[in-house]
Amino acid sequence: MKKTVLHKYAQLIARCGVNVQKGQEVFIQADLDQPEFVKMVVEECYKLKAKKVVVDWSYQPLQKTHVRYRSLATLSTLDDYEDMRWQHYVKTIPCRIYLLSEDPDGLAGIDQEKLAKSQQKLYPIIKGYRDQIENKYQWCIAAVPGVAWAKKLFPKLRASQAVEKLWEAILQTSRVDDDPIAAWKQHNEDLLARCNYLNSLAIRELHYTASNGTDLRVGMIPEAEFKGGGEYSLQGIYFNPNIPSEECFISPMRGKAEGIVYASKPLSYQGQLIDGFWIRFENGKAVEWHAAQNESLLTKLITMDEGSAYLGECALVPYDSPIQNSGLLFYNTLFDENAACHLALGMGFADTIRGYADKTLEECRKLGVNDSMIHEDFMIGTADMNIDALCEDGKTVPIFKNGNWAF
Repeated sequence: MKKTVLHKYAQLIARCGVNVQKGQEVFIQADLDQPEFVKMVVEECYKLKAKKVVVDWSYQPLQKTHVRYRSLATLSTLDDYEDMRWQHYVKTIPCRIYLLSEDPDGLAGIDQEKLAKSQQKLYPIIKGYRDQIENKYQWCIAAVPGVAWAKKLFPKLRASQAVEKLWEAILQTSRVDDDPIAAWKQHNEDLLARCNYLNSLAIRELHYTASNGTDLRVGMIPEAEFKGGGEYSLQGIYFNPNIPSEECFISPMRGKAEGIVYASKPLSYQGQLIDGFWIRFENGKAVEWHAAQNESLLTKLITMDEGSAYLGECALVPYDSPIQNSGLLFYNTLFDENAACHLALGMGFADTIRGYADKTLEECRKLGVNDSMIHEDFMIGTADMNIDALCEDGKTVPIFKNGNWAF
């Protein structure tokens, strides 16, 4: 891939993604696949006058090794130096960049029971820090190609060719053209206009139906509003948390979901794929489910904690989207969730509550925003999905017709 194009992508992530401010620290999490591009992103952050940029490298085979050989007690312990890093996050409120490139099957064979138990034990410790920085910092999730990921998508190509093809797909769907920052400005304006229309309807409930058997009703929080594209941190800094992004999303009312929903794409969760699954909800909670592939992992996901069985997000994405139109199944939630409507199990977003800046997290959660240690999106959109909005004035307004916006 041409370096000039990659520089534009790096600029997009630093300037439009996290929007680094002078004097801010930046923490980047990346796999080992594209060190030269990571260096470009680091340089762009410094050009924006970042005080310090720290890169934390990860490697899936090493994660599997740690889980295999460390005791559960060791995996579940937050050591002093890790605790001090969380304290540093709270004190400095740095930008966070996540560059995804992992193998969709890279953690196959890992001891899921041991991993889940360690995460459950660590979460109550980390949660106190997470709640203190919630909505205060800028963050951006973007992607770069990994060899294993590229070969998953393009198995008939040589590794170098597959990586190049995946670069092309990432850049195209991320709107990296002659002027990507201008393209994102226009895209954000379109998403904002759609959110404004949705919010004008005073929606009480969304009703999802599709020929695959999906028939689900999800209740809305009266104080909640749809958001999409760029958003503002509590420090008043505008940023784009996801590159790419095609969604208008909202946090639904915890405890108000009835019916069954069928996944339309595989879900990559903790380095393994869950496929061919459905979930049935009663009183807002997942009470029954089945997966053709990796049902035990789906069960782990849904039962991670009390909140993981409830919905934290409803996201509207037209089937006629750049990612869907690419014809690729990315096996990566960042992309696949932006190819179709999706729901999320687990944590909801407090910043979808109107006036959230003047409320505490606890107040937002009392209004109905779900709380959980997880937030996992799964795709439900199809070419024939219809979504109707039942509004407070008693009217029913079509939102989606045959997979796309009805307005």
